[in-house]
Amino acid sequence: MQPKRIDASLSVAGQVTAETVPGLAAAGFRSILCNRPDGEGADQPGFAEIEAAAKAAGLQAAYQPVISGQVKDGDAAAFGTILASLPKPVLAYCRTGTRSATLWSLSQAAQGRPLPDILGATRAAGYDMGAVARRIANGGRTPTDVADATHTVVIIGGGAAGVSLAASLKSRQPDLDIAIIDPAEIHYYQPGWTMVGGGIFDAATTARTMASLIPPGVRWIKAAVAAFEPEKRAVILDGCRVVKYTALVVAPGLKLNWAGVEGLTETLGRNGVTSNYRYDLAPYTWECVQGLKAGRAVFTQPPMPIKCAGAPQKALYLSADHWLRSGRLKDVSIDFYNAGAVLFGVAAYVPALMRYIERYGAELHFQHTLARVDGPARRAWFTRTDAAGVSTLVEAEFDMLHAVPPQMAPDFIRVSPLADAAGWVDVDQATLRHRTLPGIYGLGDACNAPNAKTAAAARKQAPVVAHNLLKDLAATAEADAIHDGYGSCPLTVERGKIVLAEFGYGGKLLPSFPSWLIDGTQPSHLAWLLKERMLPPIYWRAMLRGREWMARPRMAA
Repeated sequence: MQPKRIDASLSVAGQVTAETVPGLAAAGFRSILCNRPDGEGADQPGFAEIEAAAKAAGLQAAYQPVISGQVKDGDAAAFGTILASLPKPVLAYCRTGTRSATLWSLSQAAQGRPLPDILGATRAAGYDMGAVARRIANGGRTPTDVADATHTVVIIGGGAAGVSLAASLKSRQPDLDIAIIDPAEIHYYQPGWTMVGGGIFDAATTARTMASLIPPGVRWIKAAVAAFEPEKRAVILDGCRVVKYTALVVAPGLKLNWAGVEGLTETLGRNGVTSNYRYDLAPYTWECVQGLKAGRAVFTQPPMPIKCAGAPQKALYLSADHWLRSGRLKDVSIDFYNAGAVLFGVAAYVPALMRYIERYGAELHFQHTLARVDGPARRAWFTRTDAAGVSTLVEAEFDMLHAVPPQMAPDFIRVSPLADAAGWVDVDQATLRHRTLPGIYGLGDACNAPNAKTAAAARKQAPVVAHNLLKDLAATAEADAIHDGYGSCPLTVERGKIVLAEFGYGGKLLPSFPSWLIDGTQPSHLAWLLKERMLPPIYWRAMLRGREWMARPRMAA
């Protein structure tokens, strides 16, 4: 019997014996709650025996027997009432701990605790609550098993990946029944935010209403996803509405974990602390750049994986270029704190980037992860990890701080049966089908394919998923479409020039243009014109409308 912590007030465990009770008292527990009916097992001690041992050890004991596999709504409510009345912390037990964990989950749902928090806490303790996820989403109450909607294809996410895929599917099969699930009212062209922070784009040009972009004939379900039941081909929405599907595509993007850096959320948009990773903050970046006459500018990059791995240093280059052109660079010191060990993950592009680092006099600090920010004091602290794995805390002053938060899969993905051990949607990197769950596909930032998490990657992934999904629906012997890991990162090294990094799995260079036109390893004005003038209309008018220009997938041999 090993107690497994659910939260500060409750742990659960398998069968307790009288002999183990003193150890529980010594471990700091103040109460024991039994959820196993007497006589359930031949070798099971009765509750009276446990209660006597608890009393002798100075613990309070309570008995709430619940039949295995028959946890009713009233049982969960009673569990919550009993738990509230007992001295904390409490150890609840049954045969394995699953019943107690289930009762806790349902009681917490009835009290309004978010489903991802409940699933995350039980999963960390070793208990999978997927079987009751729908009840948890329904506030701990047993729902009906009737679908509120059914569609042939359901796409989770109305971002670049989701809308592009819907458009690609419709271009191939116009009568296909498709629904997109996304609660957002606004769709953002996020690659444009670097240019906003550099004073090139206006923020408003990077935003359009979601309704204006949903492809004709595609239903938009404006709701948040709570859970998945892949064995029933069902998606559970907030409020316990159920949407069933024949094929499911998961493309919700990733989560920016601003709270992962102590003090950051409290000072964003103030005290010179900014980030191009948020629509409302990118204009403040440009305000800070223009306003800094002298002092220290600090730019950060968190551990991988992140959305657009080049964006943290793009902010540095465009800021430094402005200070250079305005004659202020000599009075501004620049530091780049990078959690990684290299400037850029594909070596072919590093020499050109290093020339700009030297041009701007920027100091590089590798394996430094932003840990804490004190905005009013203009101080930041970084965790530095040396070659031996030893960590130390490094303090830095700043006048301007461009902070990039740590990033992860959305909560409802991380706690779902679709996720791998790290929380990302587990897909085959070539076909983008889920590795173990039939009828499910993933693309965009939330999947675990080892490509760059960029809009350019989604542009190439959408046709692959469209082809393979329709092939699977038709059950034909047609060859699979294969994703080569293409991603693109237009590194804005100065105003008017870009190092156009294009690469695939394993860092293989995958240039879209001949080197005599654009050599991606060197700064190029033509690449800048591509970024500034061509890519935005290509995004809005081609990618999101199913026009697969230069994106047709390769077929398996």
